Amino acid sequence: MLILLPPSETKYPGGDGAPVRLAELRLPELVGEREAVSDALVALSADPERAARVLKLGARQLGEIERNAALLGAPTMPAVDRYTGVLFDALDAATLSAGAREWLSRHALIHTAPFGPVGAGDAIPAYRLAAGAALPGVPPLRRHWAAAASAALGRAAGDGLVVDLRSKAYVELGPLAEGVTGVAVSVVAEGADGAVRALNHFNKKAKGRFTRLAAESAAVWETADDLLVWAEAVGLDMRRGESPREVLLVAE
Repeated sequence: MLILLPPSETKYPGGDGAPVRLAELRLPELVGEREAVSDALVALSADPERAARVLKLGARQLGEIERNAALLGAPTMPAVDRYTGVLFDALDAATLSAGAREWLSRHALIHTAPFGPVGAGDAIPAYRLAAGAALPGVPPLRRHWAAAASAALGRAAGDGLVVDLRSKAYVELGPLAEGVTGVAVSVVAEGADGAVRALNHFNKKAKGRFTRLAAESAAVWETADDLLVWAEAVGLDMRRGESPREVLLVAE
């Protein structure tokens, strides 16, 4: 069973862990793809003017280039603690019990642009790279990652359920294969007439809260029906969507 999370553009700096070991991250079969993107990002950072243009950085964001230049030697922290923003604020992993954090380490993957999917407990450095970037020397990230990440996710999922909370841009970096048992979660609001509509800002908050509740309850789901039964038990409104692979999460 896996939960797939998107990353956040904003991140905490620093850390007290050793530099990232690409072959020791979850899904180690992706080490070749990780090395190619990491090396390209470091090489690009040697030319700050070009890096700012390629990464679409403004004047106040130029410090991100220094982070990228130090990518492979920088201090690290667990991926689930690295990211800031609405989803990760709602998840608030730092306040989880040791058992809940262990659950996250076993069951949650965060889909990054430079490293592909990594475990929530994997130690990673700060970086700046978006899913839509095209780095010199490697294909556009969607083309670079899609097939390899999709295959690796399929192997990691096995016969278990995959609950996909990723945004569209990160789904494109590793779509779930047809043979994988998985559901994509769409966050919606319900109007007085019973109609539902997609949400934006509260989408991230709801996904963070969902993940926290899953970790706190040490959830186990083998099927989408299991997921819906669990959701009702913990006070979440989850329903089948229009597609067999879609589940709706109704935000409060």
